[in-house]
Amino acid sequence: MNETFQHASVLLDEVVHLLDGCRRILDGTAGAGGHALRLTEAGAEVLALDRDPSAVAAASARLAGTRSRVLSLDFADAAHHPEVRAFRPDGILLDLGLSSPQIDDPARGFTFRPGTVLDMRMEGKGETGETGETGEKGITAAEWLNTADETEIVDVFHNYGDERRARAIARQVVKRRATRPFAISEDLVGAIRGALGPQSGPSDFARLFQAVRIVVNGELERLERALPDLFDLLEPGGVMAVIAYHSGEDRIVKHRFRDWARACVCPPEQPRCTCGGKPRGTLLTRHPVEASPDEVARNPRARSARLRAIRKAA
Repeated sequence: MNETFQHASVLLDEVVHLLDGCRRILDGTAGAGGHALRLTEAGAEVLALDRDPSAVAAASARLAGTRSRVLSLDFADAAHHPEVRAFRPDGILLDLGLSSPQIDDPARGFTFRPGTVLDMRMEGKGETGETGETGEKGITAAEWLNTADETEIVDVFHNYGDERRARAIARQVVKRRATRPFAISEDLVGAIRGALGPQSGPSDFARLFQAVRIVVNGELERLERALPDLFDLLEPGGVMAVIAYHSGEDRIVKHRFRDWARACVCPPEQPRCTCGGKPRGTLLTRHPVEASPDEVARNPRARSARLRAIRKAA
């Protein structure tokens, strides 16, 4: 196990229970390999993926000597990858949260600790490309804060950060960057405090830093694109399980799963059913599974986790 990349996997027992009976499991977000290892120990073969090179190294070390393996690949592109398609998974897991080492490493730029460079790209540092795509060709958090127009900043803080005073914060960002470009965590923290006042604190910073991370990495767009592709890839009778940590992520998963479990998916205004009235799957979690008080006490970052699962029709 890579000693520099250690992480407590969230809802571990619950995930193993929901995926019980699956023999070939695609873990689309390997992290430190905790879920993958437990699923391997339960008898499954796991193909684990991650877009973060540090996570790939850590998960590879943890799974060494088992019949499971790790690929350097973004789950949003997984359904079109030849090796993933050949794997024919009957179980799929997505744990959408960041691993603790990613959050805690100042070089990654996810934390609001003083002196942290505003990077936040999941693949780590790389050259900025011309296309504005995420990852090594994507913009950093600093670049986004320095170039996004005020309306876009308002939308991101409001929609991704659940911030009702998003407009005031966006004004602070635009005002401050005009005299000194944003570069480190204190720049964004200062803008937040400038709008919310001295009573603002870590919970505000965490929400708004998360909002910037989501837009920098295109996280909600990637999830929207990946879910139907991965569900199509899943073998009949297989199970898809997703752990979300943000209300926007959980909403996307909830609506997708609900639609797939409906008997009729025709538009409401359509006078009669033409889809055949056959649901594509059965919900295994009517309500999201949350971490127990004991788990939250051991790992406070589990408190926002929401686990949902669906079984694809045979």
